[in-house]
Amino acid sequence: MRKKRSLLFFLLLLILPACQAFDNTPVAVSTRQSSAPAATQIPLATVTAPDTVEPLPTSDADPGSSPTAVSAESAVLPAPSIFETTWDNRELFRAGLIPEQQDVLDALPGASVYHMVLNFDEPTAVTGQMEVRYTNQETIPLDSIYFHIFPDQLGGHITFGDVTLNGQAAETKRDATTLQVLLETPIEPGQQAIVQMGFKTAVPSEVSTLYNILGYNEGILALAHFYPMIATYDDHGWHIESSPDHGDETYADMSFFLVQVNAPEKQTVVTSGVEIERGETAGKQNITIAAGPVRDFYLVMSERFNVVSDHAGPVQINSYAPRELLDGAGFALQSAGHALQSYNERFGPYPYRELDIVSTPTQALGVEYPGIFANALRIYDLDQAAASGLPNAVLLESVTAHEVAHQWFYNLVGNDQLNEPWLDEALAQYVTWMYYVDRYGEEAAQPFYDSLEGRWARNEFADIPIGLPAEDYDAADYGAIVYGRGPIFLNQLAQEMGQETFDAFLRDYSEVFRWQIATSEEFQALAEEHCNCDLSTPFAESVYAR
Repeated sequence: MRKKRSLLFFLLLLILPACQAFDNTPVAVSTRQSSAPAATQIPLATVTAPDTVEPLPTSDADPGSSPTAVSAESAVLPAPSIFETTWDNRELFRAGLIPEQQDVLDALPGASVYHMVLNFDEPTAVTGQMEVRYTNQETIPLDSIYFHIFPDQLGGHITFGDVTLNGQAAETKRDATTLQVLLETPIEPGQQAIVQMGFKTAVPSEVSTLYNILGYNEGILALAHFYPMIATYDDHGWHIESSPDHGDETYADMSFFLVQVNAPEKQTVVTSGVEIERGETAGKQNITIAAGPVRDFYLVMSERFNVVSDHAGPVQINSYAPRELLDGAGFALQSAGHALQSYNERFGPYPYRELDIVSTPTQALGVEYPGIFANALRIYDLDQAAASGLPNAVLLESVTAHEVAHQWFYNLVGNDQLNEPWLDEALAQYVTWMYYVDRYGEEAAQPFYDSLEGRWARNEFADIPIGLPAEDYDAADYGAIVYGRGPIFLNQLAQEMGQETFDAFLRDYSEVFRWQIATSEEFQALAEEHCNCDLSTPFAESVYAR
């Protein structure tokens, strides 16, 4: 009976704190339809982005008009043409980082720099102009630059205008998942190239594949992975494999994004990064956003959004939902604030000045992006229960805590989400349990841990490794093993190492690999360094394919 009693107590405990802000001050609730709260404005050199971009072809033919690839070896790199700034100007990104994290602006010298202008003239399409500076950070020459084209995998479609490399027409090849820009002379280690292209992304208005993360539904436009995104190159080469039917889409290095959004005035626009400049032309709001370092750029837009806001230390948290669901937005806001406090103490500071929460019609419960995450609109009505029978408040708190955890484990500490999804998903699940322990105590947190065992029980505690690529699981096993067995393994590892040692290890892991990419082998090696022990047996038994 202990579990039943603690579960009932736990459900009450989850719901009652919703009346209280995380810092014991009232939640600031705005019932207006609003743009994002104003960020600190910093002067930006005159924006030269046009209100429209060049016409785009309607065919699916390979873009580009040059019959031969061009050389980047000794070319003088073109200056930015969308914004009057320089490629190396990182002062524009200072406003988005808390003071103690701004030293990263002097690091990551090879991070890609994206400049984009995005135009919204219809709810189911975005027209863009993009230029990106790519640096070869490898030890070998590269004869191509690959871009992921995710929209076609997400129920939408992307077309391209002319593609240029260092100001000259480029030869390209397109398949179902990538756009390859070829170079006649390879880019040597340390060399850079500028790729420019126009694109138009058609967005599905029907519920689409892969959790409906790219779509226009219920008056909310959600733009996940809508632009051509540079693929990651690592020891295994270019990662240009298609995404599995379940799990996350991306494996990405840190980049810097400077983006102008031209959208109808009534739309509330929420994105990664912070707003640094705003204007109006011809009935449109012109918002300039700086985001970086981040692994992706995400945008959501709706006339229905209202916002509630509060602070957790130096971080402003903004929670967006339709007016009728503002109670849910406030509850998510409070949960995120408590999660930030817990994770800041455990893993070091959240680096950005803002954290945005958006409610979207995603078919997942939640999806993570840098400095922003989406919760499922369907769990925001706190007076209703989910299909599982659990109160929406229970789901909304656990999902919010999980997605905040991803700001450390996926974004700050990156990993190959397609081939080693346990490194962010199992960690986020384990860290969510720690959130409950920190906020409510171990006894009240026990039902969440029981739910992890319940997940694994769905496939009868199958002895399937947690460290497989996402595509090697079927959908049921992916949830049971990565989200169930994975965090249980981490708890077992903590017991073997000692909880205090394990806690110190996780904090060090988040610091050593901050802004970088980590692998399973590096995770194990650092854990062994902390415990001064051999962990090869538990990792062989639970993590690695046998």
